[in-house]
Amino acid sequence: MMDMIWGAPIRWYILAVVVFVFDQSTKWVVGYTFSYGEVVAVLPHFNLTLVHNTGAAFSFLSDAGGWQRWFLSLLAAVISGGLIYWIQTLPKTQVLLPMALALILGGALGNLVDRLLFGYVVDFIDWYYGSYHWPAFNIADAAICTGAVLLVVDTFRKSPGGEETDSRSVNNE
Repeated sequence: MMDMIWGAPIRWYILAVVVFVFDQSTKWVVGYTFSYGEVVAVLPHFNLTLVHNTGAAFSFLSDAGGWQRWFLSLLAAVISGGLIYWIQTLPKTQVLLPMALALILGGALGNLVDRLLFGYVVDFIDWYYGSYHWPAFNIADAAICTGAVLLVVDTFRKSPGGEETDSRSVNNE
C-alpha cells in the first residue's frame, strides 16, 4: 500500500510541489518585506534584493514590449506538460532522471505563476564579486539549473555493470 502512495511517479510530483511552494513562499516574503531594488547584505558576496524580470534567463527579451510574457508563459506551460508526461512514462526504478525533471517542473511552474499573475518573475538572490553581480535569480531558477545539471549527469552516467545507459550501445559480437 505504501508503495502505491510513495512510489513513482507520485514522489516526483511531490518534489515538484515542494519546489513550487518553497519558491512561491520565498518570493512572497521578499515581495512583502522589501521595496523594489532594496539591497540587504546577508554575507560577503551575497545579497538579497527585490527585482522584477520581464524576460527570460539573464533578462533575455526583457525589453521586447510585452509579448514575451505570453510567449514565455505558453512555453513554460507546454514544457511543464511535457515534463509531466515524461515523468509518467519512466520506470519506477529510475531516480536521477525523474528527480531532475521534477526539479525543472517545480521551477517552471513557480516562474509561470509569477508571469501570469504579475507579468514578470520575482528575483531576489544576488551573488557578486567586487562590482560584478551575477544576474539575480530565485528558488525556481536554482531548481531548474540543478535539474538541468542532473539531466546532464544522467546522460553520461554508466550502469552498475559498466555499460552505458544509452540503449544505442554497439554489440561487439
